[in-house]
Amino acid sequence: MDSTSVASVIKRQSDGTKELLSLLQDPFSGQLYQTGVEASLITTVVTTIVLAVAFSFFRPYNSLVYAPKLKVADDKHAPPALGRGIFAWVKPILVTKEQELIALIGLDATIFLRVLRMCRNMFAIIAVVGCAILVPVNLSKGAKGVDEASTQFILRVTPLNTWGEPNWAITICAWIFNLVVCLFLWWNYRAVLRLRRQYYDSAEYQNSLHARTLMITDIPKNFRSDEGIGRLIDEVVPTSSFSRTSIARNVKELPLRIEEHNQTVRSLEKHLAKYLKDPTNLPPQRPQCYPSKKDPNYSSYPKGQKVDAIEYLTGRIRELELEVKEVRLSVDNRNPLPYGFASYEDIEEAHSIAFAARKKHPEGTTIVMAPRPNDIIWKNMPLSKAERRNRRMLNNFWIFLLTVAWVAPNALISIFLVRLSNLGRVWKAFNDSLQAHNTWWSIVQGVAAPAITSLVYLVLPIIFRRLAIRAGDTTKTSRERHVTSKLYTFFVINYLIVFTGFSVVWSFVTVVIQNTRNGQDAWSAIQHANFGQSLFYELCNISAFWITWLLQRNTGAGVDLAQLWTLFWSFCVRKLSNPTPRELIELTAPPAFDYASYYNYFLFYSTVTLCFATIQPLAIPAAAVYFAIDIYLKKYLLLYIFVTKTESGGMFWRIFFNRMIFATILSNLVVFLAVWVRGDGTHYEAYVVVPLPFLMLAFKWYCRRTFDDKLHYYTTRSRLPDTEAPRDVLAKSKRDRLASRFGHPALYRPLITPMVHAKAQNILASVYAGRLSDSNNHASDSTSVSGYSDTYVMDPMRADKPGRKAAALPGFEIVPENRLDFEYYKGRAEFGEEHGGMGGIYGRAEDIVRSDTPGSSTLWEGSDSSRPGTPGTPTSKAAFTHQQMPTLPPLAPVDSRGDMGYTGRIQQPYGMRNDSQTNLIHGAADMPSAQSGFNQPGHIRDDSQERRAPGFLGGGPGGYGGLPQQEEEQDPMSYDYFRSARRRDPGP
Repeated sequence: MDSTSVASVIKRQSDGTKELLSLLQDPFSGQLYQTGVEASLITTVVTTIVLAVAFSFFRPYNSLVYAPKLKVADDKHAPPALGRGIFAWVKPILVTKEQELIALIGLDATIFLRVLRMCRNMFAIIAVVGCAILVPVNLSKGAKGVDEASTQFILRVTPLNTWGEPNWAITICAWIFNLVVCLFLWWNYRAVLRLRRQYYDSAEYQNSLHARTLMITDIPKNFRSDEGIGRLIDEVVPTSSFSRTSIARNVKELPLRIEEHNQTVRSLEKHLAKYLKDPTNLPPQRPQCYPSKKDPNYSSYPKGQKVDAIEYLTGRIRELELEVKEVRLSVDNRNPLPYGFASYEDIEEAHSIAFAARKKHPEGTTIVMAPRPNDIIWKNMPLSKAERRNRRMLNNFWIFLLTVAWVAPNALISIFLVRLSNLGRVWKAFNDSLQAHNTWWSIVQGVAAPAITSLVYLVLPIIFRRLAIRAGDTTKTSRERHVTSKLYTFFVINYLIVFTGFSVVWSFVTVVIQNTRNGQDAWSAIQHANFGQSLFYELCNISAFWITWLLQRNTGAGVDLAQLWTLFWSFCVRKLSNPTPRELIELTAPPAFDYASYYNYFLFYSTVTLCFATIQPLAIPAAAVYFAIDIYLKKYLLLYIFVTKTESGGMFWRIFFNRMIFATILSNLVVFLAVWVRGDGTHYEAYVVVPLPFLMLAFKWYCRRTFDDKLHYYTTRSRLPDTEAPRDVLAKSKRDRLASRFGHPALYRPLITPMVHAKAQNILASVYAGRLSDSNNHASDSTSVSGYSDTYVMDPMRADKPGRKAAALPGFEIVPENRLDFEYYKGRAEFGEEHGGMGGIYGRAEDIVRSDTPGSSTLWEGSDSSRPGTPGTPTSKAAFTHQQMPTLPPLAPVDSRGDMGYTGRIQQPYGMRNDSQTNLIHGAADMPSAQSGFNQPGHIRDDSQERRAPGFLGGGPGGYGGLPQQEEEQDPMSYDYFRSARRRDPGP
């Protein structure tokens, strides 16, 4: 390469560098505003209509995706029936009122919809006021000295070209907007309080155990006993009545072993599903896998060599189940943990004690109302205050790093994606295409930039939720609220402040450096740069982008309604992979609603709209239209598709309220900037804006003092207990079964059983012939039929019912084709917990303790809907009376006399017994019995039906709890032996 070519390359690189620096200073110059907004509006309207019409046509033929709750919800929570007409879904959305929604979708979802209605009404009023005042004023004042032909309408409605005289229109609108926001927040705060009080008075809450239970954390070592919990409460309320207390016990590695067991079961199911996909034509080679590094015998396997997956995983499951069983039997010997629970007979007393202890920390503890058992994050409960603080600091540090690291990519997005002409300035070939096809690229610019920005939003909640999992939160609902607040902070900083002001800061710094080099001192250089004018100019220019972005939110709402991602993912799983029965069942379950992400989106939309309301009035109707459409679409989703995974009782409202206060204050700062830099020298209109942020803070303080205590507590007045407790208090508290209901699920939750499709039932025995045909295991001799025996061996018979065929293969659950539906498994914790099942949407809630609970006529675990026509529905009241939950014996070891109970118990001052000295879960809750795929939920046990697959409860026919059933002698070397539990003789 000669010197001329080198010089040419260097010159082009230098020109590109200068061009890039110029873009960093002013990335929005030359924006094709008008065409981009028009293109965004047209594509949004067309796409939303197409999606809505397509949804209307396909909905009647795909109820599995578009109305799963119609099939699985019980009577109390079943949404209104839908016809098969194209627009039959519209009427239920319009006629279902808020009071009905509370019973159908829960308080969290109801308040979510109320927030949407509030935003719709609020921005509709602000749009009318803002457009009626600001648009005429800006058009009339901005026309002087401005070439209207060369200035686009979307810029002329901004105060960009108005200066030199007081702009009172912006100040007046700011006061009106603040007043409207406060009015709607106050009105809805009162409505949320009313709904919250109805929630407290509901039969479901009144009959739940968590409503009258306190949770005590950070308990010192010398108070870690049942009596110690009572003494701590006495320090707060010495006159409190009898309470049943329970200190937590250290389960150590048990949750980890159970999690590893569940993962191993799922891995085995995957290998079996792939290997047995075509039972009549098995692959020539059996599936293989690498040994798990968590396996204690990992070093005994050849390094880097695969082993038979079916044989290895079967043995690993057996070992893990044996470990789980041993730990469960020895849990009472573990040390107590620094948290516990205290349950009272009266809800009012429990809440009054929690209110009295809200600012007191006896012995350094924290006493609050207990959440629902399924809401607790058990692995974070034993953490100390210092550990929680360190985890929060670490979590905030990672979020800070992510926020800072995203500044540079975000700045490049703001330069090149929002403005394609900027890309043409540094890329000559693209610039030629841009000049040749200006209209086409204007459409792409109006559609692509907001769309690509929105795609980033889908990934961020996943990242933030993963970070929040380790932050030390003790409940899932509080974790979700923290995710919402962190997401909102990230969005405001990166997508509003940095996205909008990056070029201003860059330009300001560049000008200051240049002026100082020319001999000016630093302060004079800063004053000459005029940062305020540059920032105001930038806000007016970028306002067009936010209009297109707000308009495209309607397309996102249409995509949510059409459930495109669900349809795509379901198709990929069913057609492009080998799904296990468990995966197919989970595909039919109603998905959980992501409150954290949606609340963050709505808060961010509202913040953007309020900040640009006085600068770009057209942004307000764009937001109002979005909320007006989305309120009906989200109402359908919550009624027929999504469920609330963990009900918080409407506690997301305070997150929304506080962020709306912040958004309004931030908008006041923008108003102050606009009237300061565009007004005359007196700045009177700017000074009038100054009180607004302080008035908003005073309004927040008023609402907190007026409403918050009534939101959190059923009552705040201390009530003296009766002088003599009723005789049945002890009996009722005994039925509460506090230690079991608020005990770690690892102690009693059934282990999952490998599921195999029924089409592979006949070939499954031959797959396991090598293990099950052991000469010591006579129960498995039938499998030799598939081997080399020339003798026909009859199917094994049930020991308790001669003539009835036993299960196809011990240790597995055979799932028929017509049972690959969540409807048959919704009562089982392994399925229902991730899909709202523990909250009572499919039957009885997990911690309901009274027998007179409305809407719980069906059994909780393994129950089905009581609606007519539902498979497995008992036909008479006697059926429910006859079907009783089997009782789990205590998990304590048998004493020398074989007695599972404790004779001669001493009455303790704060409970029936001292679990810290005896047994944690003696007298624990009767664990519900889940049904297998052979027994339909809700059915009475029929001997003509197939027996439940052994091992379903994590311990063979008896489960780990030792269900009282027939005794089956098995070989210790067999697979099912370690899933079985022999019934103990209760002794004399």
